[in-house]
Amino acid sequence: MPSYVTATVTEVLSERPGLQRVVTDAGRAYVLTDVVGPVTVGDQVVLNTTAVELGLGTGGWHVVHWNLARDAWSRPGGGHIMKVRYTSLQHDAGAAEEHHPDLPSTVRGLPVVVCSLHSQVGVVAAVARHLAPEARIAYVMTDGAALPLALSDLVHELRTRGIVDTTVTAGHAFGGDLEAVAVPSALALARHVAGADLVVVGMGPGVVGTASSLGTSAVEVAGIVDAADRMGARVALCARVSGADPRDRHRGVSHHVRTILGLAAVRPELPLPPSLAHELVGATPIEGPDAAAVLEQLGLAVTTMGRGPADDPPFFAAASSAGAWAAAAVGQVSGAAK
Repeated sequence: MPSYVTATVTEVLSERPGLQRVVTDAGRAYVLTDVVGPVTVGDQVVLNTTAVELGLGTGGWHVVHWNLARDAWSRPGGGHIMKVRYTSLQHDAGAAEEHHPDLPSTVRGLPVVVCSLHSQVGVVAAVARHLAPEARIAYVMTDGAALPLALSDLVHELRTRGIVDTTVTAGHAFGGDLEAVAVPSALALARHVAGADLVVVGMGPGVVGTASSLGTSAVEVAGIVDAADRMGARVALCARVSGADPRDRHRGVSHHVRTILGLAAVRPELPLPPSLAHELVGATPIEGPDAAAVLEQLGLAVTTMGRGPADDPPFFAAASSAGAWAAAAVGQVSGAAK
């Protein structure tokens, strides 16, 4: 059951579009300003404290549910399509499909890299940008984890540094440059409206996992692979690999990768470093550039489970291979009609 407390805002730590981080007398909290409006010092607010009390991966932050300093608040929406439907936070985010009723249903030749962890997105996009500097890169965020795109520090940095050109939030995820009803239409919007040369797809921060093979939000990747393939995309899976994860099931190629491949009706391309390709049947050996050097050059910090490139080289090497695959695929289709 959820837990709520009333607290007073004592400091505003930072602000950016869609997000405030604040200090209250009950602890740190973040505010989704496009959903509940902004707060100021002295405001009395209602906090959802559930995740912190359960010790979940929110980084120790409560969530502002409502600002008691105001009696009402509203913001013009983007259409009649609701996101976070049938909850007290439902809002008319709209959907780009409303404005593009003749959106093509295919994305012939579009390179699509599908990720199962949010951190992979940063490495794939950075390496692709490094190797294909003129490519227009889109990030499609699914609703498999965090719903507000504004919550992602990584995406904020990717956009600020020009590594990702456009974002599309699919399903109940919200806050992208374009809002989409589902992942297939998000791919079509990225290609035909945003003009993307390649697309990186993955959930936001906060992957859900259990010790079971199916009890993880990572299994969404299987359906995304199948849909993208049927739409004519060229699809690759960014394999989750680790040399430092304390859990045996995630050492080497993660068991989630094999589960995804078992669930998908089609086989995506599987770029992996030559030193790891033997661990996965059908993998394509691709040596990507040194991820640590690329990230440093672009001024981007990426960690996975708190580990950086020096702490878990195989994870970053696998994501670099996927980024190198994407850059090469862009080169192969650069002359093709979109």
